[in-house]
Amino acid sequence: MSVMPSTTGDLGQPRGIGFGILLFIVTFGIYGLYWVYKTHEEMKQHTGDGIGGVLGLVIWILIWPVNAFVIPSEIGKMYQRDGREPPVTGWTGLWLFPGFFLVIPAIVWFVKVQGALNRYWESKAATPSAASPVNA
Repeated sequence: MSVMPSTTGDLGQPRGIGFGILLFIVTFGIYGLYWVYKTHEEMKQHTGDGIGGVLGLVIWILIWPVNAFVIPSEIGKMYQRDGREPPVTGWTGLWLFPGFFLVIPAIVWFVKVQGALNRYWESKAATPSAASPVNA
């Protein structure tokens, strides 16, 4: 059984968590559609695995609860492929279910998921400079 390399494609864009929450509120949820598409697409471009932007968006529109589990699961797999402990998993999706009725759990879910994704992208962007040779 072979393990897929963690960096097979382009890195995604870290996104401001507070700004994302603000945009979601100001656009009455439309930013959420963009965020879902970009998040899925960037993860697929990076790993070569996953459902991708279009299918992720269709799933979000038709049966959004599924993506509450899929997005953090894919992020967790990226961490695992990189040999690190995943900060989020599919179980993180449970935070979003009370979010249907309450805003706070939905915000907690977004903070956990986008925060983990941001840390992943930033760590991969910093890797080439950390791997540079050191003069002995």
